[in-house]
Amino acid sequence: MRNKKSRGLFDDQFRLEKLSTLKDPLEKLNRFINWEDFRQVLDQAFPLTNPTVGGRPPFDRVMMFKVLVLQKIYQISDDATEYQILDRLSFSRFLKIDLCDPVPDAKTIWNYREQLKNHAIFDRLFEFLREKINKASLVINDGSIVDARIIEVPKQRNSRDENSQIKKGQTPEDWKNNPNKLRQKDIDADWLKKNGKNYYGYKNHIKIDHGSKLITEYQVTPASVHDSNALDDLLDESDNEKPLWGDSAYTGSRCAKIIRKYKMKNRTHKKGYRYQQLSDYQKKQNRKKSKVRARVEHVFGFMYQNLNGATFFRYIGIDRIASSIGLQNIVYNLFRAIFLIEAKRVPIKL
Repeated sequence: MRNKKSRGLFDDQFRLEKLSTLKDPLEKLNRFINWEDFRQVLDQAFPLTNPTVGGRPPFDRVMMFKVLVLQKIYQISDDATEYQILDRLSFSRFLKIDLCDPVPDAKTIWNYREQLKNHAIFDRLFEFLREKINKASLVINDGSIVDARIIEVPKQRNSRDENSQIKKGQTPEDWKNNPNKLRQKDIDADWLKKNGKNYYGYKNHIKIDHGSKLITEYQVTPASVHDSNALDDLLDESDNEKPLWGDSAYTGSRCAKIIRKYKMKNRTHKKGYRYQQLSDYQKKQNRKKSKVRARVEHVFGFMYQNLNGATFFRYIGIDRIASSIGLQNIVYNLFRAIFLIEAKRVPIKL
């Protein structure tokens, strides 16, 4: 039998070095991202406190934001996050927590995320990161691509009468009298039927930069909202006189008017109808446009494969869903920006 080795002084360091040789993605995030820059945005969600007053000091806000990033990368719950931070060396190194340091519990993580949600901080974090990426000249600005992805949530088992009241913007009386039941009901999500399959949840509408595949804008809506209805909110003055690619959901006079408003070059797919089929030339042009439009699918593909299939969220209400989707888009941009920095071999730290 092999003799058990005694614990050495540098064993922890050797283990971390082994993780580094295996290309720990969290170590790469710390190497390329200046997390301290996010503090100015995160502080906006918290009131000023008097340090002379007693009580347990709060956890560092930037470290707690990194905890949320961990959650989004590995799609783990608050309780599992607490356990994994205690258990995994790579998590501790990413958060710069030693064995002697306290670890935030599940309730602390939940409260921190709620505080950011209540002050719409995730939108500001996305905008702040977008500005940093623009200053680093990572966005090519050679045109935009728009698309939407369905985000499913747990289905609601409501009666027909209850669903009818919800569609009218009313809350069933039985729910009002039972706050615990109302707390578990999602009255913001909606149904969508696509390709013969029913979905219940929301949509993540995104606009990406064609050249860099970075997300430059996003909107969150119930799943029943058509993709084209979010187009005006996705576009802005920075899109002037640039091409716009999109699938056939963005065709029609309404979308064409919005595209003309921003003086963009319309590269959206043409749509065929029952009594007005597409010509061979239109089909050929659609295939040509698809070679560019398909780049947005790479974004959703990365989220699905590298963010552990993030198309199902266990949150209730559009505010929490929008916060979670916003964080997902932030995490994608972080990884994409790092990829571009490495590809260009430029000495940049975001």
